[in-house]
Amino acid sequence: MKPARFHPEALAELDEAVVYYEDCSPGLGVELRQAVEAATRRIEESPLRFYPYDADTRRFRMRRFPYSLIYAELLDHLWVVAFAHHKRRPGYWRGRL
Repeated sequence: MKPARFHPEALAELDEAVVYYEDCSPGLGVELRQAVEAATRRIEESPLRFYPYDADTRRFRMRRFPYSLIYAELLDHLWVVAFAHHKRRPGYWRGRL
């Protein structure tokens, strides 16, 4: 099982979303972070199970929240390049690979 590592900008995107949801409803930001942690474990367990996004990446679509984890499988780890909102700037993260 390869560990997942987050690009610093992907972590910043996640943190920003957690703050936003926590401001909307106390506890919702915590639920988002827990959902991302569960998604990360699923990706680590079976990285090829999730949808190819383009030639180099795959996408795990969150169910409850409008976000996806975009990741690449490298030799020794999984590189989460973006915590991407479904309706904002598609492909903005491509330079992070």
